[in-house]
Amino acid sequence: MEPYFNKMTQNGYDQIAAEIAQLQQEKPHRIKVLQAARALGDLSENAEYSSAKHDLRHLESRLRYLNKQLQYAQIIAPKTDGTIDIGNTVTLKFLDDHDQVTYQLVGKEEVDVTAGKISTASPLGQALRGQKAAAVITVTSPEATYQVKILTVA
Repeated sequence: MEPYFNKMTQNGYDQIAAEIAQLQQEKPHRIKVLQAARALGDLSENAEYSSAKHDLRHLESRLRYLNKQLQYAQIIAPKTDGTIDIGNTVTLKFLDDHDQVTYQLVGKEEVDVTAGKISTASPLGQALRGQKAAAVITVTSPEATYQVKILTVA
């Protein structure tokens, strides 16, 4: 069985690495809080201890998750041949209401629709991959089927 790689942009990789660094800086403080709560006495009725223990476990769990994301990351450089793939920014025109939007296609871990970043695994992202500017494509989503025209690819 071939390993699965989590495709992402360099920016997405750097964001995950920065979050790991920030969490690793927080870890000694969380350990000290846990030690101070443990020193308060009876652990069975110590809410501070339970809370500190929960917080430390959550931090360690998040670190394990993020480290796995980087371990299986495959950084994809944006294509410059006009074909749409991860990292490219596209401007689209929805043919039903003539709205224009600009999206950057990114890996699943980087999605932020409010910032204009959509996943290549989304219905729109899947339909866009491999296409070029001026193409009209049909997107089938769970809610509807619609058409978009690709205006620009950068």
